[in-house]
Formats: sequence, structure tokens, C-alpha cells
Amino acid sequence: MGLGGCILLIAAGAILAFATDWEMDGINLTVTGLIMMAVGVIGVAAFTNARRKTVVPPGATVVETEDDHHRHGL
Repeated sequence: MGLGGCILLIAAGAILAFATDWEMDGINLTVTGLIMMAVGVIGVAAFTNARRKTVVPPGATVVETEDDHHRHGL
């Protein structure tokens, strides 16, 4: 799930939790909305954390040995 999907979960969850007055038997829409918002926030945190780890600083040198090529089947 990308960043857009996480933001969509947060928005849809907020609408369900705070902007609706629907009632359904067996489903609490307020709790459902809060759960959707929590999953969206966790997704945003995981997405931004993953993006932060993959950034390579400029000027970084990558050294590959011949053994690396054999291990990875290259």
C-alpha cells in the first residue's frame, strides 16, 4: 500500500468516525473509522520510515567483490 492508500484510509476513517450518523446492526461505524485511521497512520509511518532507509548519501562508494556476483547468481 502506498502513501496515497494510507491517506485515503485516514480520510475515509475520519468520515466514518466523525461525519456520519448512520447506524448498522452489528457494526459500530465510529470504531471502524478509528481503526481505519489507525491503520492509515501506521502505514504512513512505515512508508516514510522505509523511504528514509533506502536513501543513499551522495558520494557513497559501493564496492562489489567477485564473490558477490557468484552468490547472487550474476
